Amino acid sequence: MKLNLTKPIVFFDLETTGINIAKDRVVEISILKVFPNGNKESKTWLVNPEIEIPAESTEVHGITNEKVVNEPTFKELASQINEMISDADLAGFNSNRFDIPLLAEELLRAGIDFDMNDRKAVDVQTIFHKKEQRTLSAGYQFYCGKELEGAHGAEADTNATYEILLAQVDKYDDLENTVEALSEFSTHGKRADFAGFILFNDDDQEIFSFGKYKGRTVEEVLKENPGYNAWIQNADFPLYTKKVLREIKERMSAPKDTMTDEEKLQALQQKFNLR
Repeated sequence: MKLNLTKPIVFFDLETTGINIAKDRVVEISILKVFPNGNKESKTWLVNPEIEIPAESTEVHGITNEKVVNEPTFKELASQINEMISDADLAGFNSNRFDIPLLAEELLRAGIDFDMNDRKAVDVQTIFHKKEQRTLSAGYQFYCGKELEGAHGAEADTNATYEILLAQVDKYDDLENTVEALSEFSTHGKRADFAGFILFNDDDQEIFSFGKYKGRTVEEVLKENPGYNAWIQNADFPLYTKKVLREIKERMSAPKDTMTDEEKLQALQQKFNLR
């Protein structure tokens, strides 16, 4: 089985200092890039998070402070990582809820304007849970018939995730073998940001999912209470959530084009003396 790709897709996994998207840092990243012709490119980096790795996190992935003290920081690796993923869709295991949001935070902190506007996200865990309700190790055993050795190592988890998706596409006849279809199937709900603070309603309008304005459109709230955006920008929200809000505010401030098509044509004719 081969994935039906129209552009490269990057499978990746992060090992981190914890599970707080806004505050925790990457200590290991592994990337497997699969091209439409079937070629693959892979890279794994240990990363100095520049903060202490808690003992409970080390117990999970085995990466200690001593192991990464002389490794490059994420900021030093950011351009290489961005270059590898910039033309690709993204895939991972629980990636929509954790890996992609945390990767976005790290890239934004490094000064790289990451967004998902021109790419799809395939969350293999969501497909797995919708179909079988299992964990990664169980999923690897179920779909691939193998024991996952080196679980909670970024490289082992990344390669296992890729193999599971291939097996899922092969196993389920109703699972369309395109990234667009896999992305739609592996998404729980339509989010404007990664963390789910801003969602889309049935009319494709951004709405807040939390607090006193929960369920109300962002544009309506920002018109009613302009200071709410400033509060969020200065509070402990993910950088990507703040970026989405800034873009909505800029869109609201942009001048509206009220000219009809006929008026635009007449203006062009006058500009270039076309009669």
